Amino acid sequence: MEAAARTRPERGQELELVVDALAYGGNGVARLEGYVVFVSGAVPGDRVRAVVTKRKRAYAEARTLEVLEPSPERVEPRAPGHPGTPWQVLPYERQLEVKAEQIDDALRRIGHLEGYALEPILPSAEQWRYRNKAEYSFGVGEDGVLVCGFHKPGSWEEIVHVEDDLLVSERANAARRAVLEWCRAQGLGAYDRREHHGLLRNVVIREGRSTGEVQVRIVTSEGELQTDALAAALDGVADSFFWTRIASVAEVTTGGRTEAVMGENQLRETLGGLEYGISPEAFFQTNTEMAERLYGVAAEYAALSGWERVYDLYCGMGTIGLTLAPRAGEVYGLEVVEEAIGDAIANARRNEIDNAHFFAGDVRLALRELVERAGRPDVVVVDPPRSGLSQKVVRRVIEAAPKRIVYVSCNPTTLAPNAAQLVEAGYALRRVTPAVDMFPQTHHIECVALIERADQMRAALASIVAFALLAPPAAAEDLLVFTKTEGYRHESIPTASPRSGCSARRTASP
Repeated sequence: MEAAARTRPERGQELELVVDALAYGGNGVARLEGYVVFVSGAVPGDRVRAVVTKRKRAYAEARTLEVLEPSPERVEPRAPGHPGTPWQVLPYERQLEVKAEQIDDALRRIGHLEGYALEPILPSAEQWRYRNKAEYSFGVGEDGVLVCGFHKPGSWEEIVHVEDDLLVSERANAARRAVLEWCRAQGLGAYDRREHHGLLRNVVIREGRSTGEVQVRIVTSEGELQTDALAAALDGVADSFFWTRIASVAEVTTGGRTEAVMGENQLRETLGGLEYGISPEAFFQTNTEMAERLYGVAAEYAALSGWERVYDLYCGMGTIGLTLAPRAGEVYGLEVVEEAIGDAIANARRNEIDNAHFFAGDVRLALRELVERAGRPDVVVVDPPRSGLSQKVVRRVIEAAPKRIVYVSCNPTTLAPNAAQLVEAGYALRRVTPAVDMFPQTHHIECVALIERADQMRAALASIVAFALLAPPAAAEDLLVFTKTEGYRHESIPTASPRSGCSARRTASP
C-alpha cells in the first residue's frame, strides 16, 4: 500500500511515460510502476513528456507536452492542430482495429458477455469531409482579432481558429468564412466566457449531402444583429439562414429563441431512398452516407417479414422507424422532444408512409401505456443517448416482451450493462457489428447489437417481475395531438389504439 502511494504522482508533476494502449474515449494508457496514467494526445508506442492534470487513488490523467519518441504507427497529420481529429496520427486501418477491440472488450469486461458473433467493422465511405453538420465557437485570437473554430482541448475559453475544416465540405467552409468575415467587418465581438458579456457565441453549419443545400444558424447572446445585412452576405453561399438568441451563460446552441431570416424552414436531405426535412435544431446523424449503412444493419438485424409491430424508441425525427416501415406491419415511434415528433410526422407524410405512428413522451413513463394501447411489439429498436438505457427503461422493455431487440449504441460502456441486464431476463446477445464508422479520425463509436429472446419461460417470468416492480400507471386525462395545420391541441384519449395516419401524443406519466 505504501509503495503504491509513493508511485502516485502529484497534480502538476511532469512525467516521462511510454504509452502502450488506447482507452475508450481516446486517451493513451501508460503505467508508472503499475499505476495507470491516462494520457491525452498520445498513441500506443509514443514516449512522451506529460503533465499530470488529475490524480485519483486508482489512476491519474495527464496531458502530453512533448512527444520525445514517436510511435512507429504514427503518420503525418493531414490537419495539424485540429482539435476535432485527435486520431488523425493513426493509420485509418488501425483506428478501425482499436474501435472493434474496445467494443469487444466492453462487452466482455463490463457486461461479462460471451457467445456472440462479432461481425466485420464497416469503414467510412469518406475519411475526410464526411460531416453534414459542424458547430463552431467564436473567440478572440492572440492578436485580438475575432476567430471562429473549436475549443482548445482542456480549455473552456480558448478557441483554436480553423481556416479550412477538413471534416466538412468546401461549401460548408465557405459559408462559415462568409459569416466570420461579415462579423469582423461589422466590428462584432465574441461572447466572453469568463465575464459573460459580448454578442457572438456560435455558428452552426448544416449541409444536405444529397441535395447540396447549406443551412447557417448564428447563435448569439441577447442583443442586436443586422440580420438582413448578414443574409445579403450569405446570398449565393447558403440556402437558408437562422438566428438563435440565448440568454443562458452556458455554451449551448439549442433552447433559445430561433427565427428564420432567409430561405426554407427545413433543410432537405435524402437517406435510404426517403426524403427528410431537417429543422435547424433537430438531431440527424452527422455522416449521411454511413447513416444509410447503419440503418441497413439495423434493418438486417430486425429481420422483418412485413407483418411485425415495431417500436422505435428514442426515435428522434423518425429516420430508423421510417426506414423500417415499408418492411413492417406497423411502426410506433416514441420520443420526448415534441418538435422532433412533429418532424417525424411531416417526414412520414412527405414519403407517403401511412403505417408509422409517432408519439411524444418519455420512454420511461410512456412505454407501458403505448403497449396497452398499441399491443406488444414483435421488435423493439432502441437508439438511446450516450448514457444508455436506465434500469427502469430496460425493465419496461422486458415487460413489453419483444422477440427481438435491435440496440443502436454510441457508447459500448453503456451498451454492455444494458445487454447484460437483458441477458439476465432471458434474452441472448446474438450479433454485434462492432462499428459502423461514422466518425473517422476520432475515438467516437457507433455500433449495432442484436438481442433475441432465448428462454421464453424465463423472459415471460422476467416480464411479470418487471411489471410488478413498476408502479401502476395513473389514468390519463388528455392527449396532446400534433397536426401540421393546427399545431398541438388537446383531445380526450380514445380507448382504441391508433391504427392509421400519424399523430403525436404525449402520454400521461404513470
